[in-house]
Amino acid sequence: MADRVHPMPSPSSSPLPPPPGRRRPDHHHHQQSDPAAAPATETTPLHPSFFHDRPLALSPPPGTYIIQVPKDQVLRSPPPDRARRYKKLSGRPARRRRLRRACCLACAALLAILLAAAAFVGAAFLVFRPRAPSFSVPSLAIRGLDASATSPASTSLSPALDAAVRADNGRNGKVGVEYRAGGDVAVSYAGQRLAAGTWPAFRQAPRNVTVVAAAMRGQGVRFTEAQRTQLAAERDAGAVPLTVEARVPVRLRLGKVLRTWTVDVKARCEVVVDRLDGDAAVVNRGCRVKVKPLWWWW
Repeated sequence: MADRVHPMPSPSSSPLPPPPGRRRPDHHHHQQSDPAAAPATETTPLHPSFFHDRPLALSPPPGTYIIQVPKDQVLRSPPPDRARRYKKLSGRPARRRRLRRACCLACAALLAILLAAAAFVGAAFLVFRPRAPSFSVPSLAIRGLDASATSPASTSLSPALDAAVRADNGRNGKVGVEYRAGGDVAVSYAGQRLAAGTWPAFRQAPRNVTVVAAAMRGQGVRFTEAQRTQLAAERDAGAVPLTVEARVPVRLRLGKVLRTWTVDVKARCEVVVDRLDGDAAVVNRGCRVKVKPLWWWW
């Protein structure tokens, strides 16, 4: 007859400890002995220490829990209600990169244009070698100033002066000068303007010298007592200083094709005359020319 297999007791029970040398029976199946098989052995319940050595899965106590999700996962998988805002924010770096790239390309294009223009101007300067023309006043006819030394201070004068101005372009072998209309020329004494007129328009070829006549007229000129006294002393000495100033729009002709823009040329010549009536002998003390946009040329 087979031995009876006892069921596994619950962990709360306190069975006797198993004797040494006994193997641990299987608590999931009941083992039946076969009469033809080996003789059955007696089974013993498991010791409670078998269950104490293995921790049991306990349910968490109720309460509030904080779940931390990585930020990159939140941005990659936005909730449906914030998908539009995420798309808008994620598109900003791309727009900024495009704007930055466009600004860099514009700056590079502008720099390339400036470099090309500078290279062209430098090449033209090396090829044509422009030089400033020189000016002088060879003759000057004066009328209406001789009585200023003896007339009262309240008397107004209307002087007339005719000057011959010499423009010398002999230093330029490949550059012509176009003196355009709209210029003026004037004569003054001690800061007091005496007469003014227009500068004639003409073209001056390379290595050319041109003498132009400038007719100047004045009206309502009054001298102070100190100026009248000084003018009378200089007339008696035969050395009256005058200043001839001209402002002329000028355009350069480089070869036969190239033309520059029009700029204003200002010339200032200091002269000394020996008389204040008739054709006076003129002594030139030098002329100075200024052109601000082309200061390197003049």
